[in-house]
Amino acid sequence: MSRTKNIHENYKQHDAFLDDIIINYDTKGEDFGNQDRNSLKLFKLEEKTLNVKSFRIPNLINQIAYRFFRKSKAQRSFEYGKWLQSLDIGTPQPVAYYEFKTWFLFKKSYYISEQLDCDLTYRELTTDFEYPNHEEILRAFTRFTFSLHEKKVHFLDHSPGNTLIKKVGDVYEFYLVDLNRMEFKPLDFDTRIKNFAKLTTHKWMVEMMSEEYAKCSGANYEEVFHLMWTYTEEFQNRYHRKKRLKNKILFWRRRK
Repeated sequence: MSRTKNIHENYKQHDAFLDDIIINYDTKGEDFGNQDRNSLKLFKLEEKTLNVKSFRIPNLINQIAYRFFRKSKAQRSFEYGKWLQSLDIGTPQPVAYYEFKTWFLFKKSYYISEQLDCDLTYRELTTDFEYPNHEEILRAFTRFTFSLHEKKVHFLDHSPGNTLIKKVGDVYEFYLVDLNRMEFKPLDFDTRIKNFAKLTTHKWMVEMMSEEYAKCSGANYEEVFHLMWTYTEEFQNRYHRKKRLKNKILFWRRRK
């Protein structure tokens, strides 16, 4: 099995340490966060903590696709992270990515970044409505999203857990994570507003984000809100349909 790696220029001197992380990933490191889909671990490097994401082996079709036709999730995360930094958009510092392949199939991949300690994620805004400065943070997040759009960044996984929020003095800073699904192109109005669809089920939060986005863009508030709430409801309907279907399938599996 062949190995490909790409290490950020700031971390070239730690080449051996990074190799050791990947070689001994299964036996070293500290588990971090949800391990359901992909594995996450933390590793100490001098005064820094590194976050290592191990992507699970894709299905057979994607093993062929990633081997010959598409960039892996790890490579895209690394390259997109560097591009976001060049645009002055917050994201944890990219460190490296590793890939393992056979002659015909793609197997494991890993993305390494610096661990970023944050005060909260957007998700807390959807569950803790008494969080200090809740409205201020929500409006600042909306302005941050507008700045993404202005810089031609379409974050396809713009969902509650994928924006870290850190308070620095009196300012809230935002950092994107889970970077492997992005597009970089001019965004039309419809695409911009649809980008909010996965963020909350609460109508009053949509109203507030619509108001702030209308201020930033110069668009009509009623138009922004109507579109944003329509896309939010459509996403929720699709989500719950899929969930019901999955429950039915699992039900029949349990009966066998």
